[in-house]
Amino acid sequence: MRAPLAIALLATGLSVRADAITDCNIEAGKIIMAADMKPPPANRVLAIVHTATYEAVNAITHRYPDDGLMLGATPDASIDAAVAAASHAALSKLLPAQQAAIDASYQATLAKIADNPAKSAGLGIGERAAQAVLTARENDGIAGAEAYRPQTAAGVYVPTALPAVSQWPGRKPWLMASAAQFRPDPPPTLAGETWARDYNEIKAMGAKNSTARSAEQTAVARFWEATLPPIYYGVVRSVADMPGRDVTRNARLYATVAQAVDDALIAVFDAKYHYGFWRPITAIRNGDNDGNNATERDASWVPFIDTPMHPEYPCAHCIVASTVGTVLKAELGGTPAPRLTTTSYTAGDVARSWTSIDAFVDEVSNARIWDGVHFRNSTEVGKAMGRQVGELAAQRYLQAKP
Repeated sequence: MRAPLAIALLATGLSVRADAITDCNIEAGKIIMAADMKPPPANRVLAIVHTATYEAVNAITHRYPDDGLMLGATPDASIDAAVAAASHAALSKLLPAQQAAIDASYQATLAKIADNPAKSAGLGIGERAAQAVLTARENDGIAGAEAYRPQTAAGVYVPTALPAVSQWPGRKPWLMASAAQFRPDPPPTLAGETWARDYNEIKAMGAKNSTARSAEQTAVARFWEATLPPIYYGVVRSVADMPGRDVTRNARLYATVAQAVDDALIAVFDAKYHYGFWRPITAIRNGDNDGNNATERDASWVPFIDTPMHPEYPCAHCIVASTVGTVLKAELGGTPAPRLTTTSYTAGDVARSWTSIDAFVDEVSNARIWDGVHFRNSTEVGKAMGRQVGELAAQRYLQAKP
């Protein structure tokens, strides 16, 4: 179970909190981790929560253009109350099994806000914002039928575990025109040099007991075995906690990241299920039948970490990291990035830091090779897709001047 590690991570490793939006992100992350969600559904939850909280805050401050939700806000309403109410209403609808934890967090937040008309007004705005966003996303395809068809011949056994979120390509994006808007070209031909290069790299570097992978590379690989949202939102908080920022700007940043990441996962699963490309463990154990003389079979090869249950191409971790990085670059403009830091529940809650956004994004890509689950070309394509999604999100939300 991930929850105890995650709660310790969030309680001890991320003590600097800028505002109600950052607090909301941390609390929502705790609840998502306790629910033991998979990354795609978890990111959808955060996209709805942060969109609702942004709409509530912006309805009070009128800092950025109105999205037309007509929330009836007044400038005297409490922002803290609005954020708490929006998050509570959204999480209660999306994660009813976690209601006790959701209510406890909500009541603890409300206890810190003075009882007055501003608090009451803020609660009303937050609840209306959440309901408006939930209604808008009600038919986004999350309830689509899971209809993955295993490839086999009649009577022939294949492993029976179904792959993850095969309905994701049918979801309605937040920003993209369609799930296939940024669908990349096919993966490399198996007869080519790129395939041989990538095959032999991961065979050596990503094996469970690799002698080619250094101790530092192994530590990085273990760190990025974590895929749930908190590992990325630690990086986002590094920017949100910069001096001189205000709650509305942070609300917009978190909403932009959350929507962009949800769209990135829609895009990458569209490509994954469109191409259905094999994972390294499958390819390397079948290296004698790919038609390439430069790829030698290893019948017992296993990766450093367990292989995720969905097709290999493109890399989902890579598209998420690149999407986050692209949004953060747009948010910072010409301002140098702060020191970026986050912690990993798969690496004993240790922290890692980067002095540039590109270094963070590139580390994620390398880690998935050293994990033994993604080929080099797949990581590069994932990063390119992430830049496209992140730029689209920035055009939508970050063009208004702070």
